[in-house]
Amino acid sequence: MALTLGLTGLSGPVQASLFGGDDEARRAILDLRQRLEQSQNATRALIEQNTQSQNQAQTQAIDQLRGALLDLQGQIDRLKSELSQSLGAQERLARDLTELQLRQKDVISSVDDRLRRFEPVQVTIDGREVMVDPSEKSDFDKAMAFFRQADFPAAQTALSAFLLRHVSSAYAPSALFWLGNAQYANKAYKESMANFQKLLSMAPNHPRAAEAMLAISNVQIELKDMRAARKTLEELIATYPQAETASTARERLGRLR
Repeated sequence: MALTLGLTGLSGPVQASLFGGDDEARRAILDLRQRLEQSQNATRALIEQNTQSQNQAQTQAIDQLRGALLDLQGQIDRLKSELSQSLGAQERLARDLTELQLRQKDVISSVDDRLRRFEPVQVTIDGREVMVDPSEKSDFDKAMAFFRQADFPAAQTALSAFLLRHVSSAYAPSALFWLGNAQYANKAYKESMANFQKLLSMAPNHPRAAEAMLAISNVQIELKDMRAARKTLEELIATYPQAETASTARERLGRLR
């Protein structure tokens, strides 16, 4: 059965050679081998061609992939550069913002300082709390510094200037009192008495009023006007009987009589 099938697969010339003689059979076999070799060569050529095609396709794919990777790397590098520039810009902005905030803080502080110079401040004048302008306090403090140093000419000049500059100041009664004392020390008795009297007229209930009246009596004594001095002391005792100065006035009045 197998032999029958094998013979059936042979071509006509082969079958003829098998049945026609040895030479023909050999030629048929050689022809068959040649054709087989040709078929094998063609197959190898096709395989090689297919392999080359596959290799070329792979090479192209690799080249395309390499190109894509290079392009991607380029994009990454550009992004890195842009990110670095952005970070640098942000750092500059943060630095500029910090400097701007510091300058703004300095400006606000400077403005506050300037405004504070004009804002009224609370001070205590002869036991009373009042609101005054900073310039009033500064001028009065400077004048009183001269007085405390016993520089009475400078104190007289500074207190006179203060009263001209700050006519309605809460310091005015005290300024008159100390100006009268500075003038008394400078032996400007009439001017001294005028300022003590002005203080009494301006603020009869001022804490220094009784002292001012006692100072007037001192001026009157210096001017040898004993009668006026006694009258002033009597008025002091009558007007300010509870004042400590009243005791001094009583003693002095006893000596003048």
